[in-house]
Amino acid sequence: MARFSSDFIDRDTMERYDAAGFGRPVGMGSKPALLIIDVQYRTTGTTPQPFDKAIEEFPTSVGKVAWQAVDKIAELLEVFRANQWPVLYPHVAPKTSFDQGALGAKVPAIMNIASHGYHFVEEIAPREGDILLPKKHPSAFFGTPLASYLIQTGADSLVVVGCSTSGCVRSTVIDAFSYNYKVSVPNDAVYDRSQVIHDVSLFDLDQKYADVNTTENIIQTLGQIKEAR
Repeated sequence: MARFSSDFIDRDTMERYDAAGFGRPVGMGSKPALLIIDVQYRTTGTTPQPFDKAIEEFPTSVGKVAWQAVDKIAELLEVFRANQWPVLYPHVAPKTSFDQGALGAKVPAIMNIASHGYHFVEEIAPREGDILLPKKHPSAFFGTPLASYLIQTGADSLVVVGCSTSGCVRSTVIDAFSYNYKVSVPNDAVYDRSQVIHDVSLFDLDQKYADVNTTENIIQTLGQIKEAR
């Protein structure tokens, strides 16, 4: 069964996946890396606001839920920094006219984000030694040297946080799974503009591609890794 509850996943669905043998935990390796995806003001807004107000500043903002996730990401970041484990920041690069493509056609507003929207949220901003990975597409692996950096750091498992659960987080998790990384996703450290889509995406990831759990439980697991080392 999934390790988180949701009002949007019916019991029949959960029982079907469980009966078919999906959703078994895979755990973590001995050297995890933290991927902080797209936690920029363009997704959080410069201050916590309800969704309808947040999109007046940036159409890609998701509102207050983003800031709730930022608090959890900060907790995880503290653990990774204390253990000197790799921290990587896949982030959306500023859009230019030649980036229009399919995404610009599908979501035209994404092409007109003010420059300060691309700044990292200060509370969890990168430090010297962190790895920054500008990207143009949803997956942090597509068109970036992410896989190469993970090999360089010796990472054998990933904790993936950020935005959006159904988009860049999901696509990155699936690609990481395809590279045979063990992936953990804290359900309260990722965020989306729809609670329904957020929950359904997490359920699907948990059943097929990753271990979905709370930040608190993942930090406990990280503590066990530290003790084992």
